Amino acid sequence: MGAYAPNKYNQLLYTIMTTNSTVEKTSKTHTRIRLPKKYKVIFCNDDVTPMEFVISVLMSVFNHDITIAHALTMKVHHEGSAVAGIYTHEIAEQKSIEAINLARGHGFPLIIKVEQE
Repeated sequence: MGAYAPNKYNQLLYTIMTTNSTVEKTSKTHTRIRLPKKYKVIFCNDDVTPMEFVISVLMSVFNHDITIAHALTMKVHHEGSAVAGIYTHEIAEQKSIEAINLARGHGFPLIIKVEQE
């Protein structure tokens, strides 16, 4: 093989590798954080599910104390429905499914809706 013959590409590469230059790159980024939408878990009145059971579900699944659970149950009974809690979509769905499964396991037709706030 012959001697090394520099060409334009090698010279350019050598120049790039040996040059100590600083490149400043400025860019503006606009980040917009959106809060997730909230959903209401609504208990609806029915004529079969006992109030004591509704109170126990509100306490066990929705972590309400006895006073709030009783007040919500009375609101369901007198007004036809009450909001048990407001959550992100995934949590609202999970809590409603858990409460409905608990009711069905005990043979009650508890009606729970999830609606966007």
